[in-house]
Amino acid sequence: MENKPISANAQFKRWIRRKVPLLIVATLLTALVVIFFFNRIVITIHSGQAGVLYRLFGGGTETDTIYPEGIHIINPFNTMYLYDVRKQIALHEFDVITNKGLSIHLSLAVRYRPEYELLGILHQRIGPDYLNLVILPQIESVMRKQLGSYTAEQIYTNEAGLLTNAILSALDEVGRNYVAVEDIIIRSITLPPEIVDAIEDKLKQEEFMKSYEFRLKTAEQEAARMAIEAGGIKTYHDTINSSLTEQVLRSKGIEATAKLAASPNAKVVVIGSGKDGLPIILGGDNGVSSPIPATSETLPADAPLTETTTPAAQADGKKTKDKDKQPSTSVPNEQKLTNPPPATGDKP
Repeated sequence: MENKPISANAQFKRWIRRKVPLLIVATLLTALVVIFFFNRIVITIHSGQAGVLYRLFGGGTETDTIYPEGIHIINPFNTMYLYDVRKQIALHEFDVITNKGLSIHLSLAVRYRPEYELLGILHQRIGPDYLNLVILPQIESVMRKQLGSYTAEQIYTNEAGLLTNAILSALDEVGRNYVAVEDIIIRSITLPPEIVDAIEDKLKQEEFMKSYEFRLKTAEQEAARMAIEAGGIKTYHDTINSSLTEQVLRSKGIEATAKLAASPNAKVVVIGSGKDGLPIILGGDNGVSSPIPATSETLPADAPLTETTTPAAQADGKKTKDKDKQPSTSVPNEQKLTNPPPATGDKP
């Protein structure tokens, strides 16, 4: 019998049957490797993060490629380093020695973020712990250098914006290391209690002196205002006095008399006897007439003034008149002279 040639398909199936155990082992090993290295093969970069790849067999850190958010498949022998590129805040406290050797405790809040485009260089030259390696030490160094030449009072009161200048210097220094420090906030400045009390007492006294200076300036301005007002009043009276003629005074007297006549109170009208005399209206709320003094505004110069008396004076006058009307009980002098006593022993 002649042997028929075996087809390629049959040969492949025969090879598979012979290699089944080996293929099973290889598949299991591959699955185990994938499961074991899954976290190194499949990399998930979350929101607000960026990745820097380190190639073990490919030249080290990729400084020109920044991996954005999403899923990335990489060689398990390579390493993906993740960075938080959002704004972050760090709290830091340290002591500063003043120019007189006094210790001041500062508490800061630093808001920072890494430069996205320079993330690869930052990872290569500094590393993920750049906050403690670069940012905080440099800020502390610059602040100590800037504030160490001032007194505790100057620092506590922020004289001439020295704290602002120190913060700006620190921001400029840290910005040279591939990170962006957006702001440095001074949370608190702690001094010894005795120093704080002395500074606060001094500030109170200074404010007290400023308030007195303000009062003096106010008094000076008020005095100047009153002087100007007095000058205006004097000028006004000089102008009025020069214009007060006899006719004007008579007109004012007529107006005043008309207003008094319109009053509902009881009144007494005294008519002047002069040529240009004006009536005088006397009256009170209780019905008893009381005199109203005549002035240049109510009477002309030649009007006679009528003498009036008050109710008390009228009562005293009435008592005097009644006393004068009583009959006298004394003996007249004439009667005493016409009836002399008889002389003893004389004859008529």
